Amino acid sequence: MGNCILVSPGVLESDNSLDLLDIMGNLSYDDNNVTFLDYDAAPCHNQYCPVFQRVAPPFLAVTCAAAAAGTGALLVALAKRPQGWCWPRSRALVAQLAVAMGLFAAVLPAVAVGAGQGWRLGGGLCRVTHLLWHWSLFAQGLLLGSGCCCASAWCRWDPRSRRLAVAAWAGALVLAAPAALTSGTAAAAGTSCVRRSVDILSPLYLLYLGLCVGLFLLLPAALLLAALAVPRLRVGAGAAGLFFGLWVPYGVGLAVDFLLRTRVLQPTCGAFERFDYALGLSEALGVLHCCLGPAALLAARLCRRGDGAGASC
Repeated sequence: MGNCILVSPGVLESDNSLDLLDIMGNLSYDDNNVTFLDYDAAPCHNQYCPVFQRVAPPFLAVTCAAAAAGTGALLVALAKRPQGWCWPRSRALVAQLAVAMGLFAAVLPAVAVGAGQGWRLGGGLCRVTHLLWHWSLFAQGLLLGSGCCCASAWCRWDPRSRRLAVAAWAGALVLAAPAALTSGTAAAAGTSCVRRSVDILSPLYLLYLGLCVGLFLLLPAALLLAALAVPRLRVGAGAAGLFFGLWVPYGVGLAVDFLLRTRVLQPTCGAFERFDYALGLSEALGVLHCCLGPAALLAARLCRRGDGAGASC
């Protein structure tokens, strides 16, 4: 991930490592605030942070506005035509997905303001922001996974589906706790809300990394294999495909970032300069799920109504 705070040569496990979400919570940087990493060669000049510090606020503002409009339209459609949301677009499941995407979008304004003016809300609210960010992601992953593998449970809102919903949301909250515990504030040009305030080899960060890899890589791989083995599981998999498709690149990026920073993969100046951009862009791609998801669910609903027979598009 991009290093927005100057680090000493060879210290790849610096507690000051920041990624796109970290950039979004930073104070403004002047153009001279670049990263210098010396790998027994000429100093590395990384312009990642100044670029994303300028890009993040408008990107988040547009994404948040689109997500709010899309989620609002989805909830209105659910309320006005509840009978039209039969499986594979169960009303109960879609409503919870809308809430999860809305929860994700709700943290974007604070993060966007922090990108332009610095994080002024303190370390506690920084951790809460990361908790809500990851809670929404894990909740969506678990809900979509249950929707693909336990389709009958979402056919109606009964005690069975309510228990499944409580389990998904409670489990997602527990899984999101390491993200909050590994985050905090750090001083750069000013105060930043950083995702990793612990060493990269600390048990807490390794737990966080393992959970993210599990959500963004292992779970979609398992769902794909299950769909290939059991064709009926492919029904209603469009929403899951969109969500995981947007986040899989970031999962790969987190894994590669860990390998680079622990020197399992040999680092070079060029590798870090290019990889910072790749990782930031992959996270930005994942962020788009909160505005593309509601639109995709609404489009699927309109397709179903247009087909008349209930077939998916």
